[in-house]
Amino acid sequence: MKCYLIGLLSMLSVHAAMGQQAIDVHCHNILPTFKELLDRHGATLEETFPLPDWDVASHLKFMKEAGIETSVLSMPAPQPWFGDVEESRRAVRQYNETCSRLKADYPGKFLFCASLPLPDVDAAIKEAVYVLDTLGADGIKLATNSRGQYVGDAALDTLMQVLNEHHAVVMLHPHKPSPVNDGIIATAPLAVYEYPAETTRTVVNLIARNVPARYPNLKFVVPHCGSFLPLALPRMKVVYLVMAAKGLMEPIDWNANLKAFYYDLAGGATPEVVKVLLTITTPDRLLYGSDYPYQPATVLTGNLKQLRTWITDDAELTPFAEKILHDNALKLFGK
Repeated sequence: MKCYLIGLLSMLSVHAAMGQQAIDVHCHNILPTFKELLDRHGATLEETFPLPDWDVASHLKFMKEAGIETSVLSMPAPQPWFGDVEESRRAVRQYNETCSRLKADYPGKFLFCASLPLPDVDAAIKEAVYVLDTLGADGIKLATNSRGQYVGDAALDTLMQVLNEHHAVVMLHPHKPSPVNDGIIATAPLAVYEYPAETTRTVVNLIARNVPARYPNLKFVVPHCGSFLPLALPRMKVVYLVMAAKGLMEPIDWNANLKAFYYDLAGGATPEVVKVLLTITTPDRLLYGSDYPYQPATVLTGNLKQLRTWITDDAELTPFAEKILHDNALKLFGK
């Protein structure tokens, strides 16, 4: 009887997950004004990957066909900063207010993580307060680096304090490393290797500087299946012991830092990748992400269908299918 009940519960979990509408925490809306700004500065291909077209009707169509209940929008790379703080502030404000209107116009369909005009910290703090207190932003998107200013840098501590006071969700996203060898990146787009490396570099920097431990109300979403962190974190812990013993690294509060991180599954999730990711986190910290519209909608729809099948067919992952696809994100964004 006990075995029968366990089997029945497992089967019900599978059917629920297959029918569960997903929450997509990793997607982008590319506004015409953003493209125009990049065109003016010759930066359309700065990230070595063509910017796709985007419109709300196509996004909603993709969501319906893929089985996505809600999408969390964020600004794509590159950072809209070309040396003029007022230009950057206008671009960021326009983006954030557009996202706020989309959220209001399509209730339950769109949330958004607002952008900030970094590397100007003072302007970023003002915008953060405005978007969180007035526009109803659901989080803040931070580039791994904004023109060389990396997340985790002491210069950003005042911003982190403000975000901490607001209990903000911080969506990390890789941008072109600074500096970078142009000869190396000419062989493949940044998305192939440099983006995972950039994300890993940034999270290591956050941990080494105890940023999550010092600002415990923050929750960070790490993109692209954790990037190289399942390899880097065990290595970092070993290296840290040697460096700390020589007084070359400050003490790290590993538990306080690591519990701040969530991980989206955009960019190539398979059961094997998910299981490797689970060596550094727990199933309640995994989130679905599509990276729409950087691949065709038909491809992403197929990817989500395949992910649902993989998770529900895998005995180790089946109990967590609904959490990964929907419930974890619902809890994170407090909706």
